[in-house]
Amino acid sequence: MKPRRTAQQTGIIHAAFHQPETQVYRVVQGFVWLLITGSIALIAAGFFVEPDSPTSQLLIRIDHLVLWIFLVEYVLRVVSYQPPGLGLFDRTPRQRILYSLAKRLGYCLTPLMLIDLATVLALAPQLRGLRALRLLRVLRFPRIFRRANPFKAVMLSFRENRLMFAFGLLMVSGATVLGGLTLFLIEGPLAKETQTISSLGEGIWWALVTITTVGYGDIIPATLIGRVVGGVLMVSGMFTLALFAGIVSQTLLRAVLSIREEQFRMSTYVNHVVVCGYDPGARMLLDALLAELGAHGPTVVLFAQGERPAGVPLEFTWVNGDPTKESELDKVRLSHAAAAIVVGNRKVLPQQADAHTILTVFTLRSFLEQRGAAARRRNPMHVVAEILDAENVAHARTAGADEVIETTRLGFSLLAHSVVAPGTAAIMGRMAASRAHSLFVSEAPPELELPATFARVAAHLKSTHGALVIGLRRPGDAEDLLNPPDELSVPPGSRVVYLADEAYCNQET
Repeated sequence: MKPRRTAQQTGIIHAAFHQPETQVYRVVQGFVWLLITGSIALIAAGFFVEPDSPTSQLLIRIDHLVLWIFLVEYVLRVVSYQPPGLGLFDRTPRQRILYSLAKRLGYCLTPLMLIDLATVLALAPQLRGLRALRLLRVLRFPRIFRRANPFKAVMLSFRENRLMFAFGLLMVSGATVLGGLTLFLIEGPLAKETQTISSLGEGIWWALVTITTVGYGDIIPATLIGRVVGGVLMVSGMFTLALFAGIVSQTLLRAVLSIREEQFRMSTYVNHVVVCGYDPGARMLLDALLAELGAHGPTVVLFAQGERPAGVPLEFTWVNGDPTKESELDKVRLSHAAAAIVVGNRKVLPQQADAHTILTVFTLRSFLEQRGAAARRRNPMHVVAEILDAENVAHARTAGADEVIETTRLGFSLLAHSVVAPGTAAIMGRMAASRAHSLFVSEAPPELELPATFARVAAHLKSTHGALVIGLRRPGDAEDLLNPPDELSVPPGSRVVYLADEAYCNQET
């Protein structure tokens, strides 16, 4: 483990600007963030006062004071910067100075430092229009994105691919300078006659406008050779910009798209259903969920590793992540979910798939316990796990699954039973399907006084709701009672197991 360095060990100024783990750094950064917020408020307030009023002059003086503080902060940040490789080799004093200056220059050219520099340049009256650039300093604010900060990812892409970006910029700038210089040498001596280009700066400007296909038309080549140069520059610009666009797309696109990992976490979804794990074999599960929940039902989030598969319906939200890692479960707002379904992986052996399922269930429960969500919730999150090997059912329940579905055993049992009792498999399939006579578990109707006999409860539900009661779930019983005796007493708090077109009230499972 890397030892934590104190402010005394690294220097108070260096720690204040480059050591996030120190107390002095947090104090200084808190003050800087307060100044950034205040400076943005000053800009906003300037739009609501008269330009020459005493209030406007006061705001300008305060703004200048803030900019001077920013300048001091910028200088201290640069001066206190310690190049990482400075103490790696023995160097002469002259080499150390040159190495330190070179590395500090490179540090000043980093994106965040360039933003800070542009902010303090507004102290010059002619550059006062750069005041708006201080809005970019909010990039130094505390992290808004917990899992995948796109700004940090973009900076990392620039740093890791700086040679590629330098090559692309060299191609664009080289073509611009060469085109502008050529046109100036051709038409510059004829400027009085053609009234086009009178300086090298105008030639560079024309080349930049031409190569980027903007085409303002303020400068137009007047000679035949100048137009040939313009045509060559246009054609070469297509290839040059295509090369540069390819570099940008390959290096920055993935960094920017990482913000999708934060999209659901920052949303306001509640009572949604999280499906952990997905492969093409689970496609029928999605159709069943759509049929059960309906088009206007709760949001269903598919949480699995990789990009969204092409066959996933648009009604489902896809979040890339690993459900076996607690650090990633906040992406899907698990603490606000109503239920979680853990799907077995059919691409591996059943024992491996069940081990992954059990680990996922344990991770879900551990996450809710550590976050305190389990204790705060009025209704606990319902976890359903798919097990492929019957030997692992007890392990899944021990890990925290409320219900365990043995899909392989269930299918084989239906196949075997249909041989002895033909037609039963089709009936069970209808019972499991949506929008048919399905199996439900609900509280006893409030108008029915309990305790009462099972026969009375069954008769009441049949007459009032058209439901066929086939069992009970009494408080304290380890298992549900199916087809109990008519005289069996149904105590308060019991739930009834019944067949119906839809649940009549307070459906639990």
